[in-house]
Amino acid sequence: MAQRPLPRAESDALVHDATAGMPRLLEIMARLRAPDGCPWDIAQGFADIAPYTLEEAHEVADAIATEDWAGLKGELGDLLFQSVFHAQIAEDKGIFRFEDVVSAISDKMVARHPHVFGAESRDKSPEQQTADWEALKAAERGSARTLDGVALALPALTRAVKLQKRAARVGFDWPSTAEVVDKITEEARELVEARDRLTQAEVEEEFGDLLFVMANLARHLALDPEAALRAANAKFTRRFNRIEDWLAEDGRRPEASDLAEMDALWNRAKAEEKARIFAENSGRAKD
Repeated sequence: MAQRPLPRAESDALVHDATAGMPRLLEIMARLRAPDGCPWDIAQGFADIAPYTLEEAHEVADAIATEDWAGLKGELGDLLFQSVFHAQIAEDKGIFRFEDVVSAISDKMVARHPHVFGAESRDKSPEQQTADWEALKAAERGSARTLDGVALALPALTRAVKLQKRAARVGFDWPSTAEVVDKITEEARELVEARDRLTQAEVEEEFGDLLFVMANLARHLALDPEAALRAANAKFTRRFNRIEDWLAEDGRRPEASDLAEMDALWNRAKAEEKARIFAENSGRAKD
């Protein structure tokens, strides 16, 4: 699969061939980065497009969360294009090519699934397969440090859980959720004390400690804290939108209301939502 632009006639034929698949996308990217290509694309480096890569990954997650399957197709394409973009930049710099990316991930998947592609027994629980996967990753890293290799660019709550999982594998973990809850109480108390007598930087540190322990509680409860917070954000948005809708019926905006009224409307929205969920669950039970 070419990554350097083909002769123009051959390139044009490939670019406009809707059946050409991956070679077509690679040729489009190569043309965009060619000397006579798009000035914006030519100017980009790894660091320039990294934020877009993260954004596209989040948009994939959003499409999945909202079950927007038609949108997911487009978002996956956008994310794939980010990989192609990075690979083209790498080729332009003489570092590696897209084919090297494909070869590396293929080799990795084969090596990490010896129970599928090798002689290992396939009769393993998902938990044992996860443990084996992590052990293989650790061997690949070749590092003696338990926490090495946890990406800094991950969302903070996700990274907290990954760090905690790594530490737990070597025995550094609370034995039950009860100890984690006790620690949350302790950290909350320290945060209140810091608010009253410490600097803003120290208050921020205590707040971070509390969030870190909350992420640990999520791990002990087998929850994804990012997913939980996304759901809470969506719930807040739905309910606050209802407040605005009801105020708009009176020709008012929230600024013309007060906390007591909006709090009452919030409780109304909450009750409305719970009644709707109850009715939906009852309907499914009858079916």
